[in-house]
Amino acid sequence: MKKRNIADTPIFDGEAAKEGFALNRMCFSFNDADNRAAFLRDETAYCKKYGLTPKQISAVKNRNVLEMIDAGGNVYYLAKLAGIFGLNVQDIGAQQTGMSVEAFKKKLVEAGR
Repeated sequence: MKKRNIADTPIFDGEAAKEGFALNRMCFSFNDADNRAAFLRDETAYCKKYGLTPKQISAVKNRNVLEMIDAGGNVYYLAKLAGIFGLNVQDIGAQQTGMSVEAFKKKLVEAGR
């Protein structure tokens, strides 16, 4: 089967799922409040406990959802991690468009949303 290619859009397929398994598994663990607290106490140790790659750990430390997606993260699992960081949908939208949060919010208001 030919791999889909959509310009500037990461495709979450079987290959990405394999690459991101540890990251997504760690994010799933955040369904438990004790795990969220353990992560906040020592992020690096928690990431290593789940076997994240250096690229994934760097993305987590950078608080950059796009880097996490590029490292195989699934947006549905990453939402848990983004919440721990205090990021909301507008913060993530700003990251995705390369805009500041303020500019992104202004764009939404101007679009009538």
